Amino acid sequence: MSCARCASPLEVGDIRCAVCSLPAPAGSDAPARTTASILRCDECGAAVTYSAEHVGTRCPFCGAVAHLEQPADPIEAAEGFLPFRVSPAEAAAALRSWMDTLGFFRPSDLAAKATVDHIRPLFFAGWLFEADALVSWAADSDAGSGSSEWAPHSGQVPMRFDNVLVSASRGLSAQEVARLASGFQLTNIAPEPVGATEAMVERFDVQRSTARAIIANAVHGTAYARTESGQVPGRRVRNCHISVMVQALQSRRYGFPAYVLAYRYGDKAYRAVVHGQDAAIAFGDAPLSIRKILLVAFGVAALVLIIVAVLSNR
Repeated sequence: MSCARCASPLEVGDIRCAVCSLPAPAGSDAPARTTASILRCDECGAAVTYSAEHVGTRCPFCGAVAHLEQPADPIEAAEGFLPFRVSPAEAAAALRSWMDTLGFFRPSDLAAKATVDHIRPLFFAGWLFEADALVSWAADSDAGSGSSEWAPHSGQVPMRFDNVLVSASRGLSAQEVARLASGFQLTNIAPEPVGATEAMVERFDVQRSTARAIIANAVHGTAYARTESGQVPGRRVRNCHISVMVQALQSRRYGFPAYVLAYRYGDKAYRAVVHGQDAAIAFGDAPLSIRKILLVAFGVAALVLIIVAVLSNR
């Protein structure tokens, strides 16, 4: 079904058009009233599907205590799930490969001596959206500035947004989801979780109006980045402002595969994330080598003292 005024697609459960706010026609499909028990993390707020077969009181994202909720309002479910293509063994190997790339200031024996406490496969919640938009912009740049430092520029440009991932996850940060986004393959999407046994499923637990606002902000942010880097002439840009008129917007809710790993080095625990479809994408927290930091600090201090002594003897 499409909006009678602007022809933007209407999703199941929409009361108004997401683009022009025209009320949806009476008698349109009602949202699927999915009810479920969920485990809510007391620390990070993540909500995952509760399963009697896989009962647990710890959040799979951060390890904090989780409590059981039975919401009275309907809960929106994922429309599909991207399959896991990385096995737990490959995720553990990816973690150690990532450790080897962390640079000088990390412990030299981190990959060899770190012990993996657990590897948890999960499907985190996210939206994929598609949209057409007309972007009006104004900015200052050094192009055509003549004897001045800056010159004003403005323009309009149509933009198309295809399969832009917007995080709906509370267990993973927006920065973590952004790092995972490029590795997903939008093929063989299944109606149920596949590819990893005992994987936890994060719930979509925000209201539709909140979801629309998050997606609208993502459209604006993506349009701003494209405009500043590709539309404004010149090498330097300042005071870039845009106005976005969305002409069509359609979003889909998916579960995206990832591994959350906990490992120990010495007596401290650390958290890492490995992509569920591309093992080359791995990142997380890691310890610093205090000995190496002190060594560099002492070396710099000694060099400064030598330079001061040389200059004072002239």
